[in-house]
Amino acid sequence: MSAWTEACNSTEGRPSLLIPSGTFFVGPVTFKRPCKGPMVVQLQGVLKASPNLADYDSDNWVVFQYIDGLVITGGGTFDGQGASAWPHNQCPNSQKCKLLPTSIKLSFVTNTTVRGIQSINSKLFHMLIFGSKNISLDSLNITAPGDSPNTDGIHIGNSSNISINSSVIATGDDCVSLGSGSVNISISNIACGPGTTNGVRIKTWQDSNVLKAWDFAFEDIIMNDVYNPIIIDQRYCPYAKCNDKAPSRVRISDVSFRRIRGTSTSKVAVNLVCSESVPCKNIELSDIDLIYKGVGEATTAGEAATATCLNVNGISTGKQNPPSCI
Repeated sequence: MSAWTEACNSTEGRPSLLIPSGTFFVGPVTFKRPCKGPMVVQLQGVLKASPNLADYDSDNWVVFQYIDGLVITGGGTFDGQGASAWPHNQCPNSQKCKLLPTSIKLSFVTNTTVRGIQSINSKLFHMLIFGSKNISLDSLNITAPGDSPNTDGIHIGNSSNISINSSVIATGDDCVSLGSGSVNISISNIACGPGTTNGVRIKTWQDSNVLKAWDFAFEDIIMNDVYNPIIIDQRYCPYAKCNDKAPSRVRISDVSFRRIRGTSTSKVAVNLVCSESVPCKNIELSDIDLIYKGVGEATTAGEAATATCLNVNGISTGKQNPPSCI
C-alpha cells in the first residue's frame, strides 16, 4: 500500500503501480482517495485471493474507490480462488444470505479504463461497478466453471456511461447484469457462457417497488443452444416460495429485440411475461430466427419453437421464427 500511496500523491508525469510477473497472495485491499492525477495499475503477474473466508470482514477482495482517471491493464490475472468458498454460498437457496467476496469492485470511480486483464474463479461476482461513470472495459477474459454459483461476470448498478467490448465471459451465472440506476450501458462483441441459462433477459420480482426500466436495445446476437434465448420475466422467483402478494410494479417499456438468431434448447424460445398491473409497452420483435433443438427435453422430430406473450403491447416486423405472439 505504501507504493500506491506514493504513486497516488505524485505530481510528476503519469504515475503507475507495477505488479510484476509472478504470483502474489493478497488479502482484502482497497485502493482509494482522490489522487493528484490519473493513475495506472500495471498488473503483469497473478494476484491470488485468500481462500479462507475468515480473512474477509466484508464482501470485497480488491476495491478501487474514489479515483478519477484510473487505468488497469498489463495482461495479468485476478484469481479469486473461489472453489473452496462456493459450497458456502447460500444465496441460490435463500434471500437472507451472507454475500461472498466480489473479486474486483470499482466504487465511485470516473473516467476509468480496464483493459486486457483476466479474472478467474471469483468467490461471487468477478467485477462490480457501483456509483461510477465513464468506464471502458475492453479485452477482458473472465472465467469460472459453469456450475459455480453467482459468479456473474460483470454487475453494474447506479452507474452511467459504461462500455464493455471485445471480451470473453464464461462463468457460472450472468454474463453481464444490470441493476437499478444503470444508464447508457453499451455492450458489444461479447462471447458469453456457459453457466447462464438465459440469452437476453429482463427480470423483476413480484410485489416490487414502483420503478421504471426502459430503452433497451438487444441487437445482432447469436444464440448457440441457449435455454430462454429471449425472455422478459416479471414473475421472477428463484426460490421455492417468493412474495407473490402483488404483481411487479416495475414498468418496462421501449425494448427492442432485433436480428437475433440461432438455436434454442427450450421449446418456448421467446417468452415475454409482463406484469398484469403495469403491462410492458412498446416491445419490438424484429427479424427473429430461433430454431428449437430440444436438448434434454422430450421432443417430437421437426417440432418448432414457440413464442409466449402475457400483458405485452408492441409490434413485430421482418422474419418471425417462432411466429410472433405480439
